[in-house]
Amino acid sequence: MIRYPKPLQTGEIIGVTAPSSGVPNELHHILNEAIQQFEKRGFGVQVGETSWMQEKAASSSASKRAAELNCMLQDPKIAAIIPPWGGEILMEILPKIDWENVQPKWVLGYSDTSTLLFAITVMTGIATAHGTNIVDLRSDEWDPVTRKFMDVLSASDEKIVQHSSEKFQSSWNHSKNPNPYVFQLDTPTEWKTIDGAPIKISGRLLGGCIDTIQSLVGTPYGDVRSFREKYIKGENILWYFENCEMTATDFYRALLHMHYAGWFEQSNGIVFGRTPAGEEVEGFTIFDAMERLSKLTGLPIVYDADIGHVPPQMTLVNGAKAEIKVESGKAKLAMKFIR
Repeated sequence: MIRYPKPLQTGEIIGVTAPSSGVPNELHHILNEAIQQFEKRGFGVQVGETSWMQEKAASSSASKRAAELNCMLQDPKIAAIIPPWGGEILMEILPKIDWENVQPKWVLGYSDTSTLLFAITVMTGIATAHGTNIVDLRSDEWDPVTRKFMDVLSASDEKIVQHSSEKFQSSWNHSKNPNPYVFQLDTPTEWKTIDGAPIKISGRLLGGCIDTIQSLVGTPYGDVRSFREKYIKGENILWYFENCEMTATDFYRALLHMHYAGWFEQSNGIVFGRTPAGEEVEGFTIFDAMERLSKLTGLPIVYDADIGHVPPQMTLVNGAKAEIKVESGKAKLAMKFIR
């Protein structure tokens, strides 16, 4: 049975900690701006020391990052945790998390933060939210797709519906002032399927950034078989992934690794986010990788979805029951918090 955090309410406290990378000095202003936006909307914000630090590919030592995260996970006054952004080596804190005392509360983010989200849901059955980072919420207005994170985190048992974006951001520029959104939405969005046909798939959502969660295969933090048995017995998974930096062959090897480990058993489909990566290798493309995986597993595949490092992105809840419809380049995601 999946456990869902209680709905987030105005006036509650949001914890900001950096279990992977923190914010370097020259970008402290964007974190401050994001904090101010939540305070303007009536939330309290508790910011951990790690959020303001960065050295050697992490905010601080593994012990310090884990200790700060454990405090926030166990503090009943903190209703949700939103890290500044992702990073590189969150994986090294996983053995230091006090798994027995993790309290159901929303943890939101993507990139390397999804390593934590995935592990929490698989290890404890607590739902987590794959979506925006807090530094990308520093504008007075939030774009229509990004702002749905608040509907998701404040929902109870009602159905939450999200629609694909009209446009996405083609490149990053942290120095550009929001006008009116943080993201500069400049390129038409088109969700696609392998064969170009309309599709409808459903299942229990699970996934994240493939660059980092592929390393959880074969560890206690990626024990998908146990997760199925303990928390969603008799139900199938609807996978979602996004590729941050992998070449087409790196990407394919990661997918094969997951397949050989049995992750795609008892599954109904796979959704891949838009990617800035996927460089082809000797003519082998990321589309070739997805097409071969579909043939190998028999699973339907959707790609160029609003997930990951090419924003904006929908908020997908690990553990939630979901249905995704894709037709003519547009998509609709309906989620329900079914235990």
